[in-house]
Amino acid sequence: MITVVKELWTFRQLMATLAWKNITVRYKQAYLGIGIAVLKPVLLMVIFTLVRSFVGIDSGRVPYPILTFAALMPWVFFQEATSESVNSVVANAALIRKIYFPREVFPLTAVVTKLVELGINFVILAGLMLWYRMPPSPLAVWVPAIFAYTILVSLTVSLVGAAMNVYYRDVGQLLPVGLNLLMYASPVIYPLSLVEKKLLMERAAGAWSEIAYRLYTINPLAGIIDAFQRVMLKGEPPDFAVLWPGVAATCVLLPVSYRIFKKAEAYFADVV
Repeated sequence: MITVVKELWTFRQLMATLAWKNITVRYKQAYLGIGIAVLKPVLLMVIFTLVRSFVGIDSGRVPYPILTFAALMPWVFFQEATSESVNSVVANAALIRKIYFPREVFPLTAVVTKLVELGINFVILAGLMLWYRMPPSPLAVWVPAIFAYTILVSLTVSLVGAAMNVYYRDVGQLLPVGLNLLMYASPVIYPLSLVEKKLLMERAAGAWSEIAYRLYTINPLAGIIDAFQRVMLKGEPPDFAVLWPGVAATCVLLPVSYRIFKKAEAYFADVV
């Protein structure tokens, strides 16, 4: 791990250049400029709020629009970062053929680039919190750790996905579909408290309720979204009972994903 960090640090200027290129290319031809970054979470928040008015979803003491926007922030960051990272190696095929450098620079840079959009969404969240008179609590100090964890989760998917996408281009096309399906298995439209109520209190899955809940929390996004909502909106610490299954899964799968990427890396220049 130390060797990997040192190698990436050596190429930090290349990563900064690629990150700046990603930002300028993404927005220089967009009429709305950087504002396009806020449209997705804001529009989804409006749509989910309208749907909620018909089906009814209990959001507790937190207004549903801001609760949903707080859920969409880590979700959209993960979704956009992962989608761009998986396609990053193929998108830089010309550079790969010219010189050697650690190819994981591409997925990592794609993920880091999305921090710009995340920063914009934090400004919107601050405006919503001001509107609803919800001052942040001191527990907001957990936010950097929560998003550092989100980056690791994104890289877990991105590294193996980017390697597979070099050999099977359908991976890049199918990934958005898979991520959209994953959204419904994450507490984005509904709060995690609803899942807890159905499975742990009402035993909706019968004897399998406890197992179903544990399987649900293996999805790292469940713990990430719930933790972010807690520390930003509810003034509560993260629920580590919800976080640990996803953390354990990430700790196991991230090294495996990296190893797969490094094994495939030797043939990238020949395939792309």
